Amino acid sequence: MTKRPPVLAIFILSALAAPAQAQAPDEPVVSEVEEPVGPLRVEAPPFVDPVPFIAADPPSLSRPVKAMIEEAIRRDDSEMLAAVVKVALATQPYDKAEIRAMQRAYLDRKAQALAQRTREETERIRNSGVLELWAGQLELGAFRSTGNTSNFGFTGALKLDRKGIDWEHTVLLNADYQKDSGKITREKYGASYQPRYTLRDGFFTYGRLQYEKNRIQGIDDRYSLSGGLGYRILKRRNMNLSVEAGPAVRHTDFVTDPTETTWSVLTSFDFDWKVNGTLKLTQTASSYVGSDDSTFTSLTGLEVGVAKGLKTKMSYSIAHETSPPIGALKTDTISRFSLVYGF
Repeated sequence: MTKRPPVLAIFILSALAAPAQAQAPDEPVVSEVEEPVGPLRVEAPPFVDPVPFIAADPPSLSRPVKAMIEEAIRRDDSEMLAAVVKVALATQPYDKAEIRAMQRAYLDRKAQALAQRTREETERIRNSGVLELWAGQLELGAFRSTGNTSNFGFTGALKLDRKGIDWEHTVLLNADYQKDSGKITREKYGASYQPRYTLRDGFFTYGRLQYEKNRIQGIDDRYSLSGGLGYRILKRRNMNLSVEAGPAVRHTDFVTDPTETTWSVLTSFDFDWKVNGTLKLTQTASSYVGSDDSTFTSLTGLEVGVAKGLKTKMSYSIAHETSPPIGALKTDTISRFSLVYGF
């Protein structure tokens, strides 16, 4: 009895033999390669036309902060506005552009208004007459002197100023007088006129014509004429300081000594400081330095406002002559208390 081959073996042999029979003997073997898969595309439905939106105001400065800035602007107070803006910038940093724009608009309007007023004032000054633009102050009071005399008396002064664009004119009149038992014990008069012309960068030229009479100090009449160059060291809203220097000629009629005319050098110092709205400090000093005789003067004053246009003034002055006439002391001092009215 002949044995039949197993079914599994027959199946394996058939599978191995089948490719060899299907392929031609000289045909090359080609392996199958998978094609690359392209990008994934998703078809989405079109948007609805028109696109839906919610109406909303653009971001802006909060109403309370904006109201504070507007109130400071309404009051026209630059310092208050600067303080409010500083706080607003610290608390609302994302709105700094709007805050700065409000402040800048206010400052621009104020600068334009100031420029307009300046142009109008300049035009008014240019078209003014000789007797216009004068301002002055009248001073009346009492004094006490030491030195050649020691007594009480009356004092008065008048000061006039005219300030133009380039020119400035100052006229000063002053007098001290005292009479005791029908005898004049103090008699001092003075007058001066000084023009100034502004050059540039704080420099100016000046002239000075001065007259003085002081018989107690041995001077019957003295005339002084000088001119030179000055410089404004400080020119601020509440403080001014200027100095002057130049040659001078003086003609003196003494009470007992012969008349003399001398050349000298004049230097002067002028300072004023408005400490606050009611208090003002002034200091003036001058010197005539010559070969035969020199004169040094100083006047310190303190003014206190008591009413509109009215002030009280306390002052102390020193006058020193290096070569006074025979019988006269070298130094005189006067303490004054007076009321000053400005107009």
